[in-house]
Amino acid sequence: MWKHIAANGLSFLIVGFIAFAGVIGWGQRTFTSEGPLDQAIFFEVARGASLRTVSENLSEEGAISSAMIFRLGADYTDQAGALRFGNYEIPAGASMVDILDILTSGGASTFRYTATFVLENQGSGEIRLRERVPGTGEIIDLARFAYEEEVPEIYRELTAGDAGVVYRISVPEGLTNWQIVEGLTQAEFLSGEVSEQPAEGMLAPDTYEVARGADRQGLLDRMQAAQEDILALAWAERADDVPLDTPEEALILASIIEKETSVPGERGAVASVFENRLNRGMRLQTDPTVIYGVTNGRGVLGRGIRQSELRDDNPWNTYVIDGLPATPIANPGRAAIAAAVNPDETDFVFFVADGSGGHAFAETLEEHNENVARWRQIEAEQGAAETE
Repeated sequence: MWKHIAANGLSFLIVGFIAFAGVIGWGQRTFTSEGPLDQAIFFEVARGASLRTVSENLSEEGAISSAMIFRLGADYTDQAGALRFGNYEIPAGASMVDILDILTSGGASTFRYTATFVLENQGSGEIRLRERVPGTGEIIDLARFAYEEEVPEIYRELTAGDAGVVYRISVPEGLTNWQIVEGLTQAEFLSGEVSEQPAEGMLAPDTYEVARGADRQGLLDRMQAAQEDILALAWAERADDVPLDTPEEALILASIIEKETSVPGERGAVASVFENRLNRGMRLQTDPTVIYGVTNGRGVLGRGIRQSELRDDNPWNTYVIDGLPATPIANPGRAAIAAAVNPDETDFVFFVADGSGGHAFAETLEEHNENVARWRQIEAEQGAAETE
């Protein structure tokens, strides 16, 4: 009798073991086989979200067939605590193991909808609302509008719901602190007051990703920290013979370079002109510094410079003062800062617009006068064409 019972117990144990092994095998196949998604989706892992919450959300979205198996697989592969918050694109047919790799990789977030607020030099800006199509990566422009205009309904709908819109602030090179702060006050998706501005020139132009309701002062602090890092690195890698004594002087010169040219390939040549002038004891005589002395960086001049303004004795008028102006006249980008500390090696001491968007450079006053005469002729021809 006892032998019969033992034999039956052993049989049940074997059957149970086989069944258990079968369950494990089924779970492994489910974890690694093609998933149920028939088209790509965007999926958000909220900051601080638990594995259980994420797995259940994936199941609700139809990305996985079993939240429990997803959690068991994450535990088995030691990735249960490795989820990274962000927004991710999950491709069609992605397996659970593929999805787990995506959510723990720490790669850049991929958002379906982006609202980018592009600052402008009038202390305002415009919103560019875009959609990224899942699976194809195609970018579709949904709306583009200035804040003083009527806000499109599609923007209201997306930003009022839970569509997962990511907000960005795009700061172009060459804006002043006033222009940036004024622009940020227009961005309705930011919050808080600006209690302290950094020194002119100390806000790094870039595109910054922010959460809705992000603090304006906190964003300015991020910009300042970025500019400090850029300036410190550039100063450490400066050429030995630059006529600049401090990083602050490099920033001042970089701001002038930024305002003088928007042509990337010219920055080094423009920098060489100003540094050659400094080395020879010549005044810089650059119009953007005069304009800053008139406006104090608050908006744009909107007209030509007057003769009286060229003669005005203020700390920024480089037609009157020797050397560099008292402060930067704008916030320069990384490339302009690099040009200031590593200029091209030239003998240029003059430059003037050439009619193509760039400049004609000269080593002598005679060459420069010829370039100026050529530019005056271009201006006259353009004026005549506009009146026809």
